[in-house]
Amino acid sequence: LRDLGCGTGRMTIELAKRGYDMTGIDYSAEMLDIARERAEKAKKDVLWLQQDMTEFELYGTVDAFLCLLDSVNHITEKEDLEKMFSLVNNYLNPDGLFIFDVNTLYKFENILGDNTFVFEKDDVFYTWENCYEDDFLDFYLNFFVKDSSGNYSRFSEQHCQKYHSHEFLIECAHKNGLSFEGCYADMTMHEPDADTERAFYVFKKTN
Repeated sequence: LRDLGCGTGRMTIELAKRGYDMTGIDYSAEMLDIARERAEKAKKDVLWLQQDMTEFELYGTVDAFLCLLDSVNHITEKEDLEKMFSLVNNYLNPDGLFIFDVNTLYKFENILGDNTFVFEKDDVFYTWENCYEDDFLDFYLNFFVKDSSGNYSRFSEQHCQKYHSHEFLIECAHKNGLSFEGCYADMTMHEPDADTERAFYVFKKTN
């Protein structure tokens, strides 16, 4: 299995514990450093690759790709999304699967929207401000981290996600050799309903 946008490797390592041959792919060197540390503690042999999930290169083909935690929503350009689907198809074995999740329109409009969230955990306090317009969600994060002396350091991040419709995802996949197998609401084997926040897609290589 190849885990695209693996981040700090939680799911990658969990699947390695269950016996899968795992490779984690992510653009962030910092996140991959954490993933390597976690894999070492878990005593699991995982290959970590620092690559963009729209431009990755592998040796040989695989049975399945994963792309979880709304990583697909972070791909905001159609041509980049099509490049990812094309690469996945190129490296999949016959009948291989591509499984990913996305945030739904309901979540963008009703949960994230133009809302602001505040979180505090351990020695970290942060705010999350959203701006949603024309299928694009810009979110601004401000972190305040307390050090051993009790002083706080502040740093900020800005990210963007895009809502991708069901029809658009199927179109992009079909265009790049992947057939639609199913769509499921988060943590179920049922189709998404009107208030589903995360939808999981399964595509299969058709050639």
